[in-house]
Amino acid sequence: MNKQLLWLPVVAFGATVAALGQAQPSKVGVINIQSAIISTKDGQKAAADLAAKYEPRRKSIETRSGEIGSLKERLSKGANTMSEDAKQGLVREIDTKTRSLQRDTEDAQTEFDQEQNKVLQELGQKMMAVIDKYARDNGFTLILDVGAPQNPVLYASNNIDITNEIVALYDKNAPTAAPAASRPAAAPAARPAPTRPATKK
Repeated sequence: MNKQLLWLPVVAFGATVAALGQAQPSKVGVINIQSAIISTKDGQKAAADLAAKYEPRRKSIETRSGEIGSLKERLSKGANTMSEDAKQGLVREIDTKTRSLQRDTEDAQTEFDQEQNKVLQELGQKMMAVIDKYARDNGFTLILDVGAPQNPVLYASNNIDITNEIVALYDKNAPTAAPAASRPAAAPAARPAPTRPATKK
């Protein structure tokens, strides 16, 4: 493969990006959107309401955990004085209560996370509308969420999207690039020429 042809798109790509950067200065902003959401008055109220809703369950789990701790302490202290049947009964009680508490704790956490995510999504939609208006009004070309490294772009101006330019540049400089539509259709298989009767001389 011709190394010079491979080099051309890279050079042209750099030139295009540099030209776009000179033609239009960019204004970039960053935000931690989750932190912003929970810092708003709506976010603080939603967090307080959610905490209040799950407070009874949190206290119940805390109380049950304390009871299991007391049973474990009782078993430890009476290990040398309790009968084997008493110890086995206490072990079973601790195991049963521990498994029940674990299930209830996981269920409560799952429900809490689901409600929290629902609230964040609802407030997030409102926040995105504010970000979009703020970016347009203040001339931003790009807004990044520093709290979400996997998907950081919250707003990007169409003026800095170079996708079409890069595609055209690639197609122009690619060694064998040819649009599929412009390729000639495959010729039909040749048919044998009809035989003519020999003419008499």
